[in-house]
Amino acid sequence: MARIKLVVDGFQCERCSHKWIPRVKRYPVICPSCKSPYWDKPRRNKRKNVQKE
Repeated sequence: MARIKLVVDGFQCERCSHKWIPRVKRYPVICPSCKSPYWDKPRRNKRKNVQKE
């Protein structure tokens, strides 16, 4: 058998860093690992609570 290289597009979750190859050709709705619907959006920095006087 001869060896060949295959290149396949996949996705990576911005929340848990899970990488996967989709079974269907649709854009994923959630991450299959952490189930986050925001898998394609990076986390925002936490806001500092500033108390108003």
